[in-house]
Amino acid sequence: MDLVAPVVVEPLRRRRCSECRRGPLERMIVEYGRPVCLDCADLGHLVFLRRGDTALTRRAREQSALWAVVVRHNRRRTRYERQGLLVEETALARAEAACLADAEARARRRARDAERRAVQDAGVTEALRVEILRLFPAMPSERATEIAVHASTKGSGRVGRTAAGRALDRGAVTAAVRASVRHVDTPYDALLMRGVPRHQARTRVSPAIETVLRAWRARPFSTDRGAPPDTGTRPA
Repeated sequence: MDLVAPVVVEPLRRRRCSECRRGPLERMIVEYGRPVCLDCADLGHLVFLRRGDTALTRRAREQSALWAVVVRHNRRRTRYERQGLLVEETALARAEAACLADAEARARRRARDAERRAVQDAGVTEALRVEILRLFPAMPSERATEIAVHASTKGSGRVGRTAAGRALDRGAVTAAVRASVRHVDTPYDALLMRGVPRHQARTRVSPAIETVLRAWRARPFSTDRGAPPDTGTRPA
């Protein structure tokens, strides 16, 4: 059977309990559209555990016969965001003891996980760098590395972290290169600073971007591949 935890709200404005009239309330539940304090809601014996420690939160929730989710409304994002849990005090004490007992083991596991993720991230960056140079063989190698690192930065949400970027989709890779050229090789940023609307600025620098991309797409002549073909002409 699925558990349905009570939802406790941290109000943004001063509220009073609709039953006992106490207030202002730090936390409350909403019943039939009315605020009810935690004591009247039979949740007053629970203690607050702020979000952040995943292991402690999971263990405290598992140890607590009764627990509730605490949320607060974010006006800017127009949504409720989780702040933590209300759990039984004894359950929190047991969870804290369990976390202390295996803290060293969990630290070693986090270190191993971080190392594994670093290797995976390095692989993503290198694959992206190789694909950039395949599509734009005349691009300087240092620039390709710079673009690959920037595009695949963890948590950035940039092209290299998307599914298309990881799959080395041609359009996604080209988009990463085009974005770099826009900011580095054109006056795009300066136009924005002068108040030019973004779409107008992009239109104005688009020809310059395409010129750079065409130059980078041209496969440079390499002496390792032999002499250039004889065209039949001779110097006068």
